[in-house]
Amino acid sequence: MPDSPLAGRKIVLGITGGIAAYKSLSVLRLLGKAGAEVQPVLTPDAERFVPRLTVGALAAREVLVDLWPGDASGSWTKHVELGVWADLIVIAPATAQTLAKLAHGFCDNLLAAVCLSARNAVVVFPAMDHDMWMHPATQANLALLRARGVVVVEPESGPLASGLVGTGRLPEPEAVVAAITGVLVAKEHPASLAGKRVLVTAGPTREHFDPVRFLSNPSTGTMGFAVAAEAARRGADVTLVAGPVALPTPDGVRRIDIVSADDLYTAALREAEAADLVVMTAAVADYAPVERHAHKVKKEDGDQTLALRRTPDTLAELGRRKRSDQTLVGFAMETTDGEAHALGKLERKRLDFIVLNMLGEPGAGFGTTTNRVYVFGADGRRHDLPLADKAEVAARLLDVVAGAA
Repeated sequence: MPDSPLAGRKIVLGITGGIAAYKSLSVLRLLGKAGAEVQPVLTPDAERFVPRLTVGALAAREVLVDLWPGDASGSWTKHVELGVWADLIVIAPATAQTLAKLAHGFCDNLLAAVCLSARNAVVVFPAMDHDMWMHPATQANLALLRARGVVVVEPESGPLASGLVGTGRLPEPEAVVAAITGVLVAKEHPASLAGKRVLVTAGPTREHFDPVRFLSNPSTGTMGFAVAAEAARRGADVTLVAGPVALPTPDGVRRIDIVSADDLYTAALREAEAADLVVMTAAVADYAPVERHAHKVKKEDGDQTLALRRTPDTLAELGRRKRSDQTLVGFAMETTDGEAHALGKLERKRLDFIVLNMLGEPGAGFGTTTNRVYVFGADGRRHDLPLADKAEVAARLLDVVAGAA
């Protein structure tokens, strides 16, 4: 795949001792297929899950495990050499034990020593049981790693090897490779927004009917948070207006939490006054109940008729107020006639760009780790961004719009 961003990249793939290690075999194969040069480094416990012979056959090179070589001809400085050699160090899966070692600087195995010697980015894909993932010790270790610039790709939710259901699953191999690609793409544009002020909105809004019920949508905020994180990596001063989502604030980003469409309207209009680039990824409810009941409505109250009002059109108001030196980007989630609806919104709301999501396309839409979008510019240009991890989509999207910011 000569056009792949991974072609010719030197990647250390660390595999640690967790059941998710079996997915690393597919990650290794996909990285090689994309043209990357991959050096596998296993922890001793990883061999309990994936045989060294299998890993070596897929990588077509020696698999490294031992910190101390078994013969005098082996290089005991291998960890230093790999730290210099690698464009990226990836650990997938990263167990709680390995995260703890990296956070506190222990290097009693080769992989940990390589990470301490790394000159380029380190990316970890934590995978463990839900309670281990949520434990304060693990979360504290992750916070330390993030503060030092380690990229943490959070695990997915679903059935776990323990038989429980929760957060802790290693993403599928294609998503792992897409995230790796996104990190490498982002490295190529580290400061393309230096000195710029960027406003991003993300997530859903909630329009309450009573204290326990509301109208909303399935948005997780992942796309908007990825845009905010990418803009911060490129040197921007980023403000993120976030609806109710369960996502950590990206490093270097100022966050404002909101709940309703009215809240978003107020916050976005205030923050946009100073922004050079505004990216409105939030999935805002178009309607809200006219009446909000002070107490929970009971079944005994019988059938209810819900009267709805239009919520404020924040994007249209931003378009009306937009300065000549400001770039405004809207998002459109559509199910039919996507291009026509997106182009109509682009013109009607006086946007510079509109980003179209088609809900029915595989890998796109709500609740996915990947996305596929189509970007239309007010100047008539169109950019079809391929299916990729949302971090990579964010990087490619900013490539398109940053030149206008």
